[in-house]
Amino acid sequence: MAGSLVTLCVVVAASFAVAAAGWSSGTATFYGGVDGSGTMGGACGYDNLYNAGYGVNNAALSPTLFNDGASCGQCYTIMCDTSRPGGQYCKVGITITITATNLCPSNYALPNGGWCGPGRPHFDMSQPAWENIGIYSGGVIPVLYQQVKCWRRGGVRFSIAGSNYFLLVNIQNLAGSGSVGAAWVKGDKTGWIQMSRNWGANWQALSRLVGQGLSFAVLSTGGQYIQFLNVVPGWWQFGQAFTSYQNFDY
Repeated sequence: MAGSLVTLCVVVAASFAVAAAGWSSGTATFYGGVDGSGTMGGACGYDNLYNAGYGVNNAALSPTLFNDGASCGQCYTIMCDTSRPGGQYCKVGITITITATNLCPSNYALPNGGWCGPGRPHFDMSQPAWENIGIYSGGVIPVLYQQVKCWRRGGVRFSIAGSNYFLLVNIQNLAGSGSVGAAWVKGDKTGWIQMSRNWGANWQALSRLVGQGLSFAVLSTGGQYIQFLNVVPGWWQFGQAFTSYQNFDY
């Protein structure tokens, strides 16, 4: 009896500690196969997630977390929550940090839009990432999560698409907050041009910039502003990507 009481007190104390540390409650499923290959691409536009700097530890976010693409690139630490129904499928005491790379859309063929329905904080994680914290046979687990600082190798990466009169840039591999709050582009023959979010992590400028070397300025959602001067040479072509030597701290 005394042993059971001590165990109960430890669990309650741990729950209070987690709540105080700023963790939030959600749920998690998995997709993409045992090697995570099915998670490549997605609603952030990163295409090959290894090239973009993110790898297999990624997740699709429900609309309430995805925020119309504003959360693309953000990092979340996730642990399974043994205190809630489904907790028997938890791997206890393990956390995994993932990058938001895709959208898990609501499925209105299911009640309330399914796991990714409106108002539900849900992570549809790559299978390899999910299996760090959950037992495969469970399929869906309750989780605790919090947004954390991103750590990246190398600099911010700019992947170029568009047409002669339309520049579309996918901004990748951000450290710090992980996501873009605002962006600007400057050609050799122009001043700074304000860009706007097209979709996901793709930012657009309705300007003719072909044949000009390009500089970018990025404001992270953490509030840090960096100019990436002359990061793209004048001989660039659509479909190419260029990596800078700078990255964010917050």
